Formats: sequence, structure tokens, C-alpha cells
Amino acid sequence: MVVMVNSTDPHGLPNTSTKKLLDNIKNPVYNWSPDIQGIILSSTSYGVIIIQVPVGYFSGIYSTKKMIGFALCLSSVLSLLIPPAAGIGVAWVIVCRAVQGAAQGIVATAQFEIYVKWAPPLERGRLTSMSTSGFLLGPFIVLLVTGVICESLGWPMVFYIFGACGCAVCLPWFVLFYDDPKDHPCISISEKEYITSSLVQQVSSSRQSLPIKAMLKSLPVWAISIGCFTFFWSHNIMTLYTPMFINSMLHVNIKENGFLSSLPYLFAWICGNLAGQLSDFFLTRNILSVIAVRKLFTAAGFLLPAIFGVCLPYLSSSFYSIVIFLILAGATGSFCLGGVFINGLDIAPRYFGFIKACSTLTGMIGGLIASTLTGLILKQDPESAWFKTFILMAAINVTGLIFYLIVAKAEIQDWAKEKQHTRL
Repeated sequence: MVVMVNSTDPHGLPNTSTKKLLDNIKNPVYNWSPDIQGIILSSTSYGVIIIQVPVGYFSGIYSTKKMIGFALCLSSVLSLLIPPAAGIGVAWVIVCRAVQGAAQGIVATAQFEIYVKWAPPLERGRLTSMSTSGFLLGPFIVLLVTGVICESLGWPMVFYIFGACGCAVCLPWFVLFYDDPKDHPCISISEKEYITSSLVQQVSSSRQSLPIKAMLKSLPVWAISIGCFTFFWSHNIMTLYTPMFINSMLHVNIKENGFLSSLPYLFAWICGNLAGQLSDFFLTRNILSVIAVRKLFTAAGFLLPAIFGVCLPYLSSSFYSIVIFLILAGATGSFCLGGVFINGLDIAPRYFGFIKACSTLTGMIGGLIASTLTGLILKQDPESAWFKTFILMAAINVTGLIFYLIVAKAEIQDWAKEKQHTRL
């Protein structure tokens, strides 16, 4: 976005140099105001919001392998279409990103259904954090190289390169992934028996009717949903606006911006995997109960980004302090991977996919509001915009954490047990 938007220099004047004209062809720029940029950046959330509940329901019925493979391919193709869409008009960029968000929403939600059949109770933290942390490692790699690509090849090549990579990844996905460990040809019989026997009580019977009323009345479900709202609020701000914050506060070139913007994701990937390992360690050694582990890592994932984020606007005179606190604010939120993110698997493994979809829907609404509101704040009050943004983020984080700590549970709820047949 930093390269795509129009600069303060006059554009297209008669005395513009040949080099400048060539650079404008390689890196075309557009007159998008901060509020339009906010809508573009948040437009993927529109697609995610629409698709969440249907995916949560159908992921428990149809093949997860096919759903994720198709969605990954669609998202990658749409990435290839974004540069020409930008040339046509901003509305087409928003449409492309909204549909892309729907495809990415399928991947993000349907993948959690995998853990119902593949994740033994004492290994859930490690398995879910390891796989989910891919959402953090990917942006690290992308941001690390996009500055170089933008400067040497032009920003459209970013979408072409990673769109092509996404299409290429679809093939090994269809070859290597299996919906059920019983069907996998490359794991031992003892491993298959260990996985299936540890999960026999939660996946042995056929899918029951969704207990919608019981879910709506369940405070633990609401705790997870509000927790996701809180996480996505701060996550979207740190994800979408870090390059802009760096550009406004540090005034570095595009390559340095890409490098600095990528660092929070690297450390977030480390923190996420650390959270998974530690959560399982506490459980296997009986150091903490399941609910204590979930609340501990959720508290760390909410409080630490709030503290570091609030400090950022006060560090304008120190380059290294801004970088360090920016990394910590963006990275420590991933501690939630060992907390609220897998809490649904504790309280209702049978309906985990649907609960994850509903909670992600709530979360994406929070992310949509946060990214759009931040764009409006940046436009209306540029002087104190970052201070207001991070103070509001901290208030949301603290409020969400208090609610989660009060009502969250970790035992299977009555309406989620096999003996229950609650209907609408």
C-alpha cells in the first residue's frame, strides 16, 4: 500500500523525467485517500464474514481436503488478478479482495476441523500452534521480500509471484493430505491406533444436529467469541498498519520498511510455537489445569500487545525502541494460540468446526471495525491518530480479557456430549 498510493510529488507533469515515467509504469500509483486505503485493507474481512458460518457447518460434513484445496487455488488466482483490477478501478480491487477473503476464510476455518480427527488431547497445543503459526510465518516471508520486489520488479510482481506460488502449493496439498488418519498410507499402524483410540469418544459417532440454542446460551462459547473479537481487533491493526506506522514514524525506504514490517511476524511465529509447546508441557506434567493454561496464554496474548502498543507513540525519538516495541506488540498476541484459539476443542470437540467459524466471524467483525476505524482516525486526526489507535486497542484488549477470565471453561459442556440430543 505504501508504494501503490500517490506520493506528494506532482504526477504526470510535462517535465517528468523518463526514469520517473518508467518507474510509474513499473509501480503505478493511485490517488487513494486514507479512508479508502482502510476499506481496501479491510475488504478481505467482508468475504471472511460472509463465508464463516457455512464453512463451519459444511466442514464437519464434506471433505476438508477438497474444501481447503479449492479455496487455496481460488485465493491464489485472485491474487494474480489484483494488479489489473487496480488499473480498472478501486471497486474491482475491493471485490477481488473480498472474494479472496472468502477463500482464505474457508482455509482458516476448515483447517480446524482437521484437529478433531488428528489431534490427541495432550498434543493439541503443539499441533494446532505449529500449523496455525503458518499464518504468521507466511507474512514474515512475504513482507521480508516484498520491499525488494517492489523496488526491483514493481509492486504488481508481488501479487503475480505469490499468486503463482499459491497455485503451485495446491498440488502437494491434494497429494499429501488425508482427512482421516486411518486412510493415510505413510504413518505406522501403532500411530494410527494411538490417534484414533485417544479420540474415540469425540469422533466415533455420526454428526448430531447442531444445538444452536444451547450454544447461544453458553457463556463459554461467548467467552471464545469475545476473545476472538479482541484478538482480531489488535491483530488487524498490527498486521495492516505496521508498514504505514513505520513509514510515518521512521521515514525509511521501502526495502527497510518491508524488512522491519516482517520482523513482528517472525517473532510471532516463534511465540506461537512456544505457546503450543509450553501449554502441552504444563498439561502433560500436571503443572496447571486445562482452564488455567487457556487463561494464562490468553492473558499474555491480550495484555502484552496492549502494553507495548500504548508505548509506541511515545517513542518517536528512538529508532531502536520503536522497532523493539513494534516487534513485541505484533509478536506477543500469538500466545493466544495456546489459549482462546483452541478452547473450543476443549468444551465441544464434536462441534469445534462450527464454534470456530462463529467465533472467527465475531473476530473478523472486530478486525473489520478496527481496520476501517483506524483509516478514518488517520484521515481526520493525523497528529494524534496513532495514540488514539493504540489506546483504543488496549481498552478493547483489557475488556475482552476480563470477560474471558470470568466465564471461560475447559470441560466438555453438557450440550456437546454424545448422550445429549439437543435440537432447535
